Amino acid sequence: MIETSGVIEKEQGNGFYLVTLEQPAGHQCLCRAAGKLTKFRIKLLAGDKVLVEISPYDLTRGRITYRERNTGGGGRQGGNRPGGPRRR
Repeated sequence: MIETSGVIEKEQGNGFYLVTLEQPAGHQCLCRAAGKLTKFRIKLLAGDKVLVEISPYDLTRGRITYRERNTGGGGRQGGNRPGGPRRR
């Protein structure tokens, strides 16, 4: 398997995503989310940076294996965590 990073351009529907890869510059492939991403319900949106596995036999199809975390701050606050509102 060839592993490279890329950016999701748009959602094609039926679980497929159009991803623009960084390593072969500008190459686009049609990718599905790997089983662990669907099992743990990881949301994939346009603009997310992801890791993609591509088969050397078909370079137009791939599998998204990891979504990199957003570097922006502003985490969720709520529940009974310190600094958040509490329910009674």
